[in-house]
Amino acid sequence: MIERYSREEMKKIWDLNSKFQYYLNVEIAVAKAYAQIGTFPEKDIEELEKKAKFDIKRIDEIEAEVRHDVIAFLTCVNESLGDLAKYMHVGMTSSDVIDTAFALQIQDSGKIIIKDLDEAINALKNLAKKHKNTVCIGRSHGVHAEIMTFGIKLCNHIDILERQRANFIHALEQIRVGQISGPVGTYSNIPPEIEKITCKNLGLKPAKISTQIIARDYHAYFMQSLALIASVIEQFATEIRHLQRTEVLEVEEGFGKNQKGSSAMPHKKNPVLSENLCGLARVVRANSIAAMENIPLWHERDISHSSAERIIFPDSLILVDFMLNRYTEIIKNLVVHEGNMLKNADKFGGIVFSQKVLLKLVEKGLTREDAYRLVQRNALDAFEHDGDFRVNFINDEDVTKYLSAFEIDEIFNKEDFLKNVNEICSRFLD
Repeated sequence: MIERYSREEMKKIWDLNSKFQYYLNVEIAVAKAYAQIGTFPEKDIEELEKKAKFDIKRIDEIEAEVRHDVIAFLTCVNESLGDLAKYMHVGMTSSDVIDTAFALQIQDSGKIIIKDLDEAINALKNLAKKHKNTVCIGRSHGVHAEIMTFGIKLCNHIDILERQRANFIHALEQIRVGQISGPVGTYSNIPPEIEKITCKNLGLKPAKISTQIIARDYHAYFMQSLALIASVIEQFATEIRHLQRTEVLEVEEGFGKNQKGSSAMPHKKNPVLSENLCGLARVVRANSIAAMENIPLWHERDISHSSAERIIFPDSLILVDFMLNRYTEIIKNLVVHEGNMLKNADKFGGIVFSQKVLLKLVEKGLTREDAYRLVQRNALDAFEHDGDFRVNFINDEDVTKYLSAFEIDEIFNKEDFLKNVNEICSRFLD
């Protein structure tokens, strides 16, 4: 339900009716600014606000003739205003409406994304608290490294997502700019004071300078923040996919009672939701490249950016909204196989204790090179022959002349790996 509601809310911001409503909000805000400085009669502008309306079908009819969407919009609105139409669009250019309305759409969308990020972070924190001490194996290069906990693994994800939340908020604040500066941004027919009042009343900052449009590095930076969110979701989803492999099976996506994994193989339970997230991340990243390409426009303005933005902004914001909600649901319903985590950590008789044995032998007086040779010999034997690393040590006279059976038992103690778990997790979970 959360996922569906959030997506519908986001999509509504970017539908055609909402776009023109944002346009109308900007036009009315400008008229009100003129009234505020005494240029227009306040009563007339109050009446204008009540009467101003548009009809999408009528806008389409007009645009078919004039081939200009803002003119079609204004013509349609003016049909509802009569003589009050003289107060509309005074001293403005089309991009004043488009870019300022665009900023409002982005701000409203951004509020949803922040809410989504908070939901995802909270879901991760709840799971991390539950599994703070759940032993699992840490891997490097995809190969067993040393013992850690699943909670620590999740805390790493929390750290990354919290960082992207802060990054996104910064990008959202950077792009909270509007413009009401007229053709080529010189305020030739509109006072700069109108821009200041209009932006303030709309909850925006006036652009320091605009060249008929707001500079597109703002938008590229914002799109990069979306691409980063999508990419870290892919990072987490990839982890789930690896951990759900049959030979690993440490976690699984939740699997519905009537769900089916394969048309041919009834045994299959596949990480399809995580795979879906990985695919969508590629789309968001690709869209961020288009936003970068929109930066070098001709002179003060062309409209080559416009066609791309009509696709990449709604698509990317809707996708990231969807991805965050889907990821949150995956985390909430994640099946954690603690037994398999422990079993994998113990594989080959505790082969992952190799560094601890190495350090103990050095402590006993061996050179690091000699100690490494002894440990590697026993470790590789266990690894290559599906053996037992610990048993190999007990049976190796080159080792037992330095280490007693009791000392070897002490070394093979998982708790020593976990002594700093509370400190690490407290940074995120307290």
